[in-house]
Amino acid sequence: MGALYWSAPTEAELAETGLKAKHFTPPSVDLWPECTLPIEIFSRVSSQWRVGAGGSVGLDYNVVFYELDREGLEGDKRDEVMAGIRVIEAAALAHFAEASR
Repeated sequence: MGALYWSAPTEAELAETGLKAKHFTPPSVDLWPECTLPIEIFSRVSSQWRVGAGGSVGLDYNVVFYELDREGLEGDKRDEVMAGIRVIEAAALAHFAEASR
């Protein structure tokens, strides 16, 4: 999940190291074909989080289902893509929790 939310360290964070932000390149990620659609749909809805007092608690599935409908996904294919989105969602929530510590 880190690749999706990756950012280079700031110049201030690197001030005492002698390094520059330009020395840090974004990670390269190769996707398996079966992961492409779940990542694409997650990217479309990645700003649609349900939020509670402690922060994000999960994606707004109404928006996710709308995107699945737009893709014309039904049956097993819909279930497979939704399962992929749930894996990404769980990793994103774990990343958010780690980042807020």
